[in-house]
Amino acid sequence: MPESNQRHHHRKYGGDNVKPIVKTLSELPDPLNIVNEEITILSSNTETKDYELFLQEGPEGSGPPPHCHNWDESFYVLEGNIDFGYDDQTLVARKGTLVHLPAGTVHWFRFAKGGGKMLSVTGRNSNASIFFTQLAREIPSGEPEIDKLIKVAEKNGVEFKTQG
Repeated sequence: MPESNQRHHHRKYGGDNVKPIVKTLSELPDPLNIVNEEITILSSNTETKDYELFLQEGPEGSGPPPHCHNWDESFYVLEGNIDFGYDDQTLVARKGTLVHLPAGTVHWFRFAKGGGKMLSVTGRNSNASIFFTQLAREIPSGEPEIDKLIKVAEKNGVEFKTQG
């Protein structure tokens, strides 16, 4: 066996006892219903010890208001068009578009006509999986109680911003 292959063959897993993660469709949790958007937690940071991975699907018009948090967030559009805003920029992200937003960036998105689907990845220090789980448990489908939504967000390091 060539030396380079031997190194990889005998490689130990990374720090924090992180092991490979493989989940089939039948092993994924049910999507969380969060203010008319379905979010499936593909992998939380308790599993990866670092980032989190989500599948987000929403009907036309759904998506969060302007907000920020202390973790990076990236989105890769799988289906449909999704309107994004960050700082004073807006864009339409079409299938195959990657949007990366550094920690602290005020941003929002809206699923455009026909809805859409995207993969999202949150970076180190993310509380997104806990935040989404608490939102799904504490806020029923339909129009959210804004005060309750803000309280859950603040507990998880998410700050909503008003426009203007």
